[in-house]
Parts: sequence; C-alpha cells; structure tokens
Amino acid sequence: MGKMSNDVVDSGGIEVIIQSENDKTAPRCPHGPALLFEKTGNGEEKGRRFYACSACRDRKDCNFFQWADDKISEARMLAREEQNRSKMPPFTHQEYCSRFREFVSFPLEQRRFCVDCQLLILPREWANHVKHKALSEDITVQQLKRPSLLLSPLDNKKSNAQYLFADRSCDFLLDMLLGLGFQKILCVGTPRLHEVIKFRNKEGKSPTMKSLLLDIDYRYCQFYRQDEFCRYNMFNHHFFDDEEAVTFFQGFLREEGGDKVAMVTDPPFGGLVKPLANSFSQISVTWKDLNKVSDAAQMPMIWIFPYFFESRILECFPSFSMLDYQVDYDNHPLYKHGKTGRKQSPVRLFTNLSPKDIILPEDEGYRFCSVCERYVSAGNKHCPKCEKCPSKDGREWKHCDECGRCVKPSWRHCFSCGHCALPDHPCGQRQTGCFNCGSQKHKLRACPKKHHKGRMIVPGGHGAPDLLKHAGGKFKTKNKKRKTAT
Repeated sequence: MGKMSNDVVDSGGIEVIIQSENDKTAPRCPHGPALLFEKTGNGEEKGRRFYACSACRDRKDCNFFQWADDKISEARMLAREEQNRSKMPPFTHQEYCSRFREFVSFPLEQRRFCVDCQLLILPREWANHVKHKALSEDITVQQLKRPSLLLSPLDNKKSNAQYLFADRSCDFLLDMLLGLGFQKILCVGTPRLHEVIKFRNKEGKSPTMKSLLLDIDYRYCQFYRQDEFCRYNMFNHHFFDDEEAVTFFQGFLREEGGDKVAMVTDPPFGGLVKPLANSFSQISVTWKDLNKVSDAAQMPMIWIFPYFFESRILECFPSFSMLDYQVDYDNHPLYKHGKTGRKQSPVRLFTNLSPKDIILPEDEGYRFCSVCERYVSAGNKHCPKCEKCPSKDGREWKHCDECGRCVKPSWRHCFSCGHCALPDHPCGQRQTGCFNCGSQKHKLRACPKKHHKGRMIVPGGHGAPDLLKHAGGKFKTKNKKRKTAT
C-alpha cells in the first residue's frame, strides 16, 4: 500500500482533501490536526476550502471550523490553544498509571469507581465525588481486567461510537489469527479485542499473544500501561502523546524474534473512509520501513466495516477482499449474529489476507465454495453466470439476465430505468446529479471535469453532509459576493 496524498473525496458536495503527511500547516482542535475540506457548488470549478475536526462530524461534539484562507489573529490563536488545553484529560498517561498502582494497593472496600466521571477514585478524592453516582459494589481485580464492562460505551455514531465485539467474534478473530501464525495484534479502535487477548493470556488456555491498543478514548489510560495503550486518532493518524507514544507504537511493529504482526481495526461506521484508509496506509508504511520488507509487501490487516462500504474500501485498497463472516456486538440493538433479513449484522471483515486461508465456522452455517475457494454464508449460493458467490447480506441473491448480474431478492428489474431496484422506487427520477459540475445527466464518477489541478475526485466517505452545518449558508452563486465566516 502506498501513501495517499492530495487525494480528494466527494461526499454530498463536501470533499475531504488528504494532505501529505509532511504538511504541518493544518490547525489543531482538541482531537489533533484538523482535516481540510472543500465545498463545491453546482457548476463551480473550485469551491472554498475549510478546516474542520477530523474525528467529529457533528458540531455539538467539536465545533472547530476555520476557512483555509483566513488569517488568524494572535489573540484568536491563543484562545484556541487555551480551548485545546481545557479539553485535555485530567491526568497524563503516566499519572493514570501511578493512580492505578495506588488504587489496586487498597483493600477491596476502598476501591470505588465514579460513574459520572468515569474514573477510578482514590479514598482521598471521595469527598469530591459525594454527589456523583458511583458503582455500589467494590471494584474487583476481575473488573479491572475487563474495563470495557466497567466503562460506559461512547455512543455518538458519527465520531466515537463504541460497539463492543461479542466474545464470539473476539474468539473467532483470535483463533483465526493464531492459526495463521500471528503473535502480535495491533488493535486500532478495538478495546474489547485487546482486553480479551490479555484475559486469555492470563488464563493460559491458548498460546500467548501480544497486543497494543490504539484508541481515542483516554479513559483506557487508567487501566493500561504506555506500552499497552496509546491514545490515537485514526482519522488523522495522530498520537496524542507525540514522540513517547510513537516510540511504543514503532517498537510494537518490529517483528523481532519471528513474531508476526497483524492489524485489526473497527472504526466508527459514520467515519470518512478515505482519511481512515490514509491512516492505515501510513501504519503499513511504518511497518514496512521498520521490518525492511519489500515494497510489494503489505502489512496484514483486517478492517471491520459494514458490507455496503465495500466499493469505497476497495478503491483505497484494491488488494482487499470482503469475507462473509458476520461480526456481532454486545451492545448494538441490531447487529447480532443469527438474525435474519435486515436485523442480521451487516458488519464484515475486509482483509488483505488470503480468503481461502480463513476458515469460517461451519457450525454457524458457513460453507466452503470450491469454485470461489473461500468460505461463504449458507445463503450465498454460487452463480455460474456471475462466476462467484455474489450475496453481500447473507441472503440468496438472484441473477438478472437484463442487468447481467445478481441482485437482492427483493429487487425487480425496471425496464423504464433499465436496472433492478425495489418495486416502489421513484421510477425514472434522478435523486442526485453530479456534485462536481451540477449536471443532472451524469454522476460524479463520470464527470468530464473531475480532473483538475492534478487531483481526482472519487466517491468515498460518509457522514460529511453534517459538515454543511459548518459551511451552510456561507456560499452564494459564483457571480455573487461570498460571505465570510464569523
């Protein structure tokens, strides 16, 4: 995987521009360097660029916004730096580790956890939390080993939603990776997987694995040492503890003593695909440089994401393939394995590992297709016309001779539109045109003006329509004067 730079992604009239990793000009919000966006108007060759938070698509979570051509006064810069400092965690990682050692030294009846502050509190701090909600029971060693059960999951789908793997999915992933010879797992946004690795190591029932958790949730600093957890923003490849965290990260990626490394990531489903892919590419490049492998080599990766993002992920990583395995979560109301129809989990594994080497559990209904040479779900029947097992959602799809491909069982061929769609679709109506030039005669992918100034606009990303809340109302037609943001 090569580095992606100056790549531009369309998302509902907002483009995110992936800058070179050597570009240090991006302003910072509490979540690290901001991302550069461009809002395009209908028919305009060029829109106006602006910076917005990399991690939050909703201004309620982070309202950072700056026009790229704005000159920032010194007073405003100082106010921004003060705002960023005010949003920092109450303790450094080293202080959290020191507090943890002190916490476990107390007898059981003196170990308390403040639910409101999401903090392990020491006896001398009890008075400060007397009006807060605290767990009624004392905090045991077993609870400290499973912090994801102790902490309240974050639930903003657009930024930091924490849907935690069910043990079934964790066990499958770890058994599969062990079987393929991996001893070190880089857990990017997968705190439950990291936790289960450490828990299994303590039990001693399976071969020992090493793991490093990269996650934006600083609350895990309370439970893990610096060589076990680095606070990290996967949308801009930013390590919050800078050089110290990078040192631990790089040390983990070195495959010393034959220990093979694989990365498993489970980003928020509302996250932009292209910035995520750029960060994962930079991780892969670091792995490649540290281990002095050939340019053609790729860091083994598993990206866990809904199946309907397949085309966007494959645009970034053509070597990836999507597996039929359904990932389920303990705390998601719908994404559960075993349900049918729309209630089944749409979350899949995207990986550059060979599909034929990944054995999916037959007792859960997966079977091996000898033609495709990979495991597929029970309802994914091989189509001799498509020459593949075409289903993406676990149901049996049907072949449409007019379209020349297999489609969902609920779709019907519409001769007016010339393609298959739901029976009640808006026949003959174009819901959107081209976001680049404004034409209703083609989509952005086919836009003849999409190449300009050495860059290419390609589909990808999700959630950026909310960025219109940043730039909404600030643009006029191109012949009128443009307003400036306040």
